[in-house]
Parts: sequence; structure tokens; C-alpha cells
Amino acid sequence: MKTRNIIHTAICAAVLGTTAISCKKDFLNITPTDKLSEQTVLSDTSVFEAYVINRYIGVRLQDKEGDGTDPGFGRGFEYSMWSSITDESIYNNDDNTWLIQRGLLAPENLGMAGTIWPRSYRSIREINFALNGLSTLKMSAAHKTILEGELKFIRAFRYHDIIRNYGGAVLMGDKVYQLSDNLQDAALFNRSTIKESIDYVVSQLDDAIAKLPKDNSDSWALGRATKGAAMALKARMLLYAASPQYNTGTWADAAKAANDVIAMNKYVISSDYSKIFLTNTDPEIIFARLYTKNANHTHLEIANGPNGYGGWGGNLPLQNLVDDYEMTNGKAITDASSGYDPNNPYVGRDPRFYATVLYNNSAYRGATVETFTPGGKDSKDGNDNWNTSKTGYYLKKFMNDAYPLQNPWGNAGFQPWIYFRYAEVLLNYAEAANEAYGPDVVPAGMTLSARAAVNQVRARASVNMPPLAAGLTQAQMRDAVRYERRVELAFEEFRFYDVRRWQIAEVTENKPALGITITKSGSTYSYASKVALDGRHFEKKHYWLPIPRAEIQASNNKIKQNDGY
Repeated sequence: MKTRNIIHTAICAAVLGTTAISCKKDFLNITPTDKLSEQTVLSDTSVFEAYVINRYIGVRLQDKEGDGTDPGFGRGFEYSMWSSITDESIYNNDDNTWLIQRGLLAPENLGMAGTIWPRSYRSIREINFALNGLSTLKMSAAHKTILEGELKFIRAFRYHDIIRNYGGAVLMGDKVYQLSDNLQDAALFNRSTIKESIDYVVSQLDDAIAKLPKDNSDSWALGRATKGAAMALKARMLLYAASPQYNTGTWADAAKAANDVIAMNKYVISSDYSKIFLTNTDPEIIFARLYTKNANHTHLEIANGPNGYGGWGGNLPLQNLVDDYEMTNGKAITDASSGYDPNNPYVGRDPRFYATVLYNNSAYRGATVETFTPGGKDSKDGNDNWNTSKTGYYLKKFMNDAYPLQNPWGNAGFQPWIYFRYAEVLLNYAEAANEAYGPDVVPAGMTLSARAAVNQVRARASVNMPPLAAGLTQAQMRDAVRYERRVELAFEEFRFYDVRRWQIAEVTENKPALGITITKSGSTYSYASKVALDGRHFEKKHYWLPIPRAEIQASNNKIKQNDGY
């Protein structure tokens, strides 16, 4: 069915997952037997509560999205992760990522990035439906207030996704649009400025913060939004606003928003970096998507594991990322005094490297990874060689070695996908405070300098990297913060947005996607760089994604496309 609406897939088909509305055409005016009616959702409090909870997920709009369950925010645990359209990794079997790496994005083909606009606006309409119906429900005023805060948080998250991918958003307000509104209401087509869009999101988050509970509890389950989640999203949004790509906010406002989360004294840096991603209850987690045995996501171990173990070698770390990990003395491998040995390149590196990347001779499942040739079991000479890593590396982060790799179905895939954790907040604060005040100033009303915030992250017991020294210049501190984000937040869907908001993507995304070739002769290894994916390319227009052509056409060509497309 065609709909002349930016929501495109939402209006006539369903209010996602639980309710349907009738279209005005007689041949579509049927009563569905597999969905609940609007009347049921708005008259049964338990059904309405379930409807609200299900707004954390979205509809599957593309092949391999949400394998085993519906997709949440971002890509999360899908086969091709968001990292594989950055300089962190490439996806072994493409899965619609290579065209983005090669700069071939077009409104007609966004590859694996093609569902953000339609799913976000579909979700926004669904939330507006719930907000409009909230007053009719027979439940306590206090609980209605909390649900309103939750819905506004989810809606703000969807707008934040629109803004960071496309720039200015079409702001829908609280209205639930129908087909009859499509060509009459200009609000359906007018994109607000980036500043107007961010200001709207921040105002919605301020409202949500006032209404949401501080903690998850028996009545407010893990995985549902809290004050901390809304405050962390506000801090991220204001950090983006102050960044060069957006240039609509102030670094001081961004620092204050991040400090507000810090001042809650609720979250801490966990001691073990690798275990944060394996448990639902780590004290560093602010907000995450949780999975259960009956709602598992892509089984990460088989999807990303080495081919010699029966894995499919999915998201493959690039040499570009590997080379950026410092030595344990805090020096870059390009520093002649760092102690880096190119004949033993994996010795003495930042411990986060070992928690993120599987490399030749790294310990794995009671054995060692063998990416060397000839004869390495995880090389092209091993089993299932069509899944051999193109980069010479495999992904370790997020993987739980206690889960089965082969035949994992129903017995793996229960890790949380973390949307916000405390380390990000500290790094957000450090970046903003450095830009606003410099590295060592403790701003009035706050308790940390930018340098102290970074050092908290580096001091994690399992990492224990040397602290940043006093006396850094603002530019040196900027580089230090960018390093921390590069390695601390690797594969967590930050790099794509960081290099764009810093406006350095024309450098980082135009570097070749590199890997390593390792040749074994006796007990000696030799290492040679190689291009793992050819044609990597980035143009200025790629700082924003194009709005899908189908959405432009559905607006009768009234929505303004991003420049260059």
C-alpha cells in the first residue's frame, strides 16, 4: 500500500506489533485477527503497559536485522554491526556494508543504514498514540507520570537517532497523523534546523528526567528508562550540539549535563573491562537492552568467531584500529621510545586491545588463534575457509566464551547491548570540560577536571594505563580524549558519529581498510600490511546520511534532501 507520508510504513499498517488501525478503503477495512485493537490497548492497563515496554524495539525493515528478535535502537547485536561502516572493522561477507565503506551511498541505496528514518518515525507515531491515550487509562496519577516520562525518553532517543544521522528533523509534536493529514499539514514535511531539533529533544528529556524513577526496581524492571538514562542521553545530545559538525550549543552546557550524571553518585567504573558486556547488572551500565532465552539476538560467538572453530568471522577488526592502541607505558607505537617491537606487535599493548581483538597466537577457548599461513587453522588454510578473516583479526569484545560457538541456537546470545555506560559519561564530560575550560580546571559547581575524568577511565583495574600527566595543552588533551574514545568505546557505535562530529572523517574514512598477512617459517613470524577492502572513500556530503528516496517520494517531494544527494 502507498502512503503519502514521511512515516511511510506506519500509518495504515500498524501501531507496531500490538495494535492496528483501519484504512479508509473498503477492501482494507477488515478486522485483523493477529493484532489487538486500539480500544483494547487504551482500556486494559496491563496491555497498555506491555505496549509501552515494546516501544523499546522496532519493526524489522531489512534483511538480517533483528535476527531472532526485533531490532532495538541502533544496530546493536546484528550480523553486520555499525563498526563495520567505520575504520574499526569491515564485515567479512559484506551484508550491505561495503558500499558505505566505498562511499557509494545514495538515497536509493543506503545499504545497512537504510532503516533509521522509517523506523524512527514509525516509533515516534506509536509513542504519540500512547501519549494521547494515557489520560484515558484507569491507573494512578503517579504511574501515569512515570509512563509519560518513559515514553518521552524513548521518543527523544528516536529523534536523537534522526538528528545524528540526518541533521535537522521533522518534529511531529504529539499529534498522531492519519492518512487524511498527509497533504494538508505542512508539519509533515518541514525539517527544523539542527538547533531547533536538539532544543526539542533536550526539552523532552528535561521533562522525562523530572518524571522517571531514579532506580530500576521490582516494579520498574531492568532495561526500562530511568533518570540516569535520560540524563545520559541529554549529555550526549548536548555534546553533539557543541561539536564542530553541529556548532549549535556550548561546551559548558555539555559539561554541566555530563556532570549532572556524575553528581548522582550512582554509577561507577567497573574493575573488569571485558566483563561489563557480559552481565545485565554491572554497576557501570546506565541503560541497556536485555535479552532472555526466549528473545535472543544474533548469536555473537558463531557470527564473529574464527573459521577454525566453526565461526563465521563477521565483524573483523582493522589494522587501522589495532595500530592505534598504545603501549602499556601510554606511548603510541609510532613513538621510537615506546618499546614497540614490529616483530612482536601484540606484546605490551593497552589491555583493552586484548579484551577487544583476537589476534594471531591469542588464547581462545582452550587453544590459540592461528591466522598465520601456511597451515594456520584460522587462516585460509583452515576449515570453512570462506569465513577466513580478511583482516587477520577476529572480534573478541562482547563474546562470552562460556556460550557454545557451534550449534548455539537458544543457548547463547544473552549478553546485554549497552546504550549508555558511565565511561562514556566521563569521556563526554572530559571532552566538553577541556573545550570549555582546559585540561586541569575544575569548573565551578563541579568536582572533576577534564584530565581527572579521563584518568578515572584509564585507572580501571583491568586496564591500569598510566594517568595523563598534568600540564597538557588543550590540543594535547583533545587528542588524549579522542584516543580514549577510540579504544574504550570501540565497537559500541560511537566511532561513526565521533569522526563526523569532529569533522575528521575526510581523513579517517579515506584511509585504506588495512589488515595483516602473517607468514610462519619455523618458529618465526613475519608481518606484512595489506588492504583488506579496496576502494574505501568518503566525501563531504557523507557527513550526513541521505534521506531514503522512498521517504522523499512519499512526501510528494516536499521533504528537503540533504546536500549533495
